[in-house]
Amino acid sequence: MEDPETLGFEHMGLDHRLLQAVTDLGWSRPTLIQEKAIPLALEGKDLLARARTGSGKTAAYAIPMLQQLLHKKATGPAVEQAVRALVLVPTKELARQAQSMIQQLAAYCARDIRVANVSAAEDSASQRAVLMEKPDVVVGTPSRILNHLQQDNLKLQDSLELLVVDEADLLFSFGFEEELKSLLCHLPRIYQAFLMSATFNEDVQALKELVLHNPVTLKLQESQLPGPDQLQQFQVVCETEEDKFLLLYALLKLSLIRGKSLLFVNTMERSYRLRLFLEQFSIPACVLNGELPLRSRAADPEAGVARGIDFHHVCAVLNFDLPPTPEAYIHRAGRTARANNPGIVLTFVLPTEQSHLGKIEELLSGGSGAPVLLPYQFRMEEIEGFRYRCRDAMRSVTKQAIREARLKEIKEELLHSEKLKTYFEDNPRDLQLLRHDLPLHPAVVKPHLGHVPDYLVPPALRGLLHPHKKRKKPPSSKKAKKVKTQNPLRSFRHREEKRGPTAAPS
Repeated sequence: MEDPETLGFEHMGLDHRLLQAVTDLGWSRPTLIQEKAIPLALEGKDLLARARTGSGKTAAYAIPMLQQLLHKKATGPAVEQAVRALVLVPTKELARQAQSMIQQLAAYCARDIRVANVSAAEDSASQRAVLMEKPDVVVGTPSRILNHLQQDNLKLQDSLELLVVDEADLLFSFGFEEELKSLLCHLPRIYQAFLMSATFNEDVQALKELVLHNPVTLKLQESQLPGPDQLQQFQVVCETEEDKFLLLYALLKLSLIRGKSLLFVNTMERSYRLRLFLEQFSIPACVLNGELPLRSRAADPEAGVARGIDFHHVCAVLNFDLPPTPEAYIHRAGRTARANNPGIVLTFVLPTEQSHLGKIEELLSGGSGAPVLLPYQFRMEEIEGFRYRCRDAMRSVTKQAIREARLKEIKEELLHSEKLKTYFEDNPRDLQLLRHDLPLHPAVVKPHLGHVPDYLVPPALRGLLHPHKKRKKPPSSKKAKKVKTQNPLRSFRHREEKRGPTAAPS
C-alpha cells in the first residue's frame, strides 16, 4: 500500500530516498511553487520563479537538484567526483539554512550526496580541505565562492551542471554585482540555472539576462504574504515619535501582543535605544546586532532578520519604524505566519509617512485598491496615564547609554570568543585588562517602572490583565539543585510547547 504522506510528490518520479526524506519532514503535498517548479526543473529547463518567503522555494530547487545528481550517479557511466551544483545566497545565515534543508532532503542518500557550505570567511583553511574532496553541492555567498575560485580551491569550468541563485532580488542590493559577474566567468558555457526570488525588480531582470537561457517564468498567482485568515496586518497612526514609544509600551506591558515578537527599526542606534527603553519596564529584549557574530546576536541591518534568519513561531512582527521600501515590508512580514501558523503585523506610521505607506499598500493589494493594512483600533487617550513613565524611560536612554550598551556586547563577545581563546592564552595580561576594565552602565533601570498599578490600566482591561502579578515561586528545598536556565532571547530556539494565538486588536 502506498504511503499517503508522499502521494503528493510520487507523480514526479522522485528517488525513493527523497520521498522518504519528504515523509520525515511531514510534507503531505507539494506547495504551489514546488508543484510547478519541480517537474519543469526535472525536464532540464531554466527557471525564473517568484514565490513568497516561507512558501517552500528552497525545497523547490533542492529536490530536483538532488534528483538529478542521484539519477546521474545511478544510471550513467562512472564519473569522477566533482562539484556539479552551486547555490548562491546573499547572507551567511541563508547559506546555513539552504545547506540544512538540502541535507535534510539528502538524509537517506548522505553517502552519495555531499553538501558543503563555504559562506563563513573565517573558516577558509577548513573550507579548502572540504573543497579538495569535491562535494556534489557547494553553498555560499558570491564573494566567498569567487574567493575560492580565484585561489583554485574550487574549479567549476568542467563540472558544473546546475546553478541556483536564491533570494536573487537581494544579491545586487547587497553589493554582490561585481563579484557575481566575475564569478560567472569561471562557469562553463552550458549549465541549467534557477533564479528564486520573493519579488521581481530591476536587479532580478538584470540577473536574468546574465544567468538564464530561455527560462520558464513562474510568476505564481499567489499573494506574496499569507491571507487574512492566517496573517492579520494592521497600521496605526502615531502623531509623534513619543506616541510610538508609548504605544509599544502599552501593547507589550498590557499583554495585548503575546508571544515571541520581532521589532524592526531602520538603524542600529534605534535598535539599542528601543532595547534599553523596554528594559526600563522589565520587558526582556535583545538586539540582533550585525556588528556581532551570529552566536551572540539573535539582526543584520535589514537582511539579517528580514531575510537571513528563520525564527520559529514568531507571533508578531512590529514595524516600529516604517520599512524603507515596499519590498522590505514583505520581507519583514514574512518572518511571521510561516507554514500554517497564525501571525500579526503591526506597522507604526507617522503622519508624514502616509504617502510612503500608500506605496506599500499598493504593492500588497496588487493594484486592486482594496485595503490590506487595516486600521488598528486603539484609543491613545486610554493610555495617557502611562505617558509620564514613558518620558521618564526615554530620558534615561541617552546617547552615552546607547554607546555603552553596544560596547558592553562587543566586550562580552571578545571575552567568550572561541577564536580568541588561543590569543588570550598567549597574552593573559590582555585578558585581565579586558576583564577588569571599568564596568559599563548602559542605562539606569528604575525597578518601580516594571510594576503597573491597577489604576493605570485602561478600564476595559481591568480584571482581565494582571501585568504586575508575579509568578508563584516553587516551594524551596535545601536539596534542590539550581538549574541553569538559558535566556531564550540569546538562543531564539523554539521549545515545543503550544502557544495561544496572538491577541486581536481591541
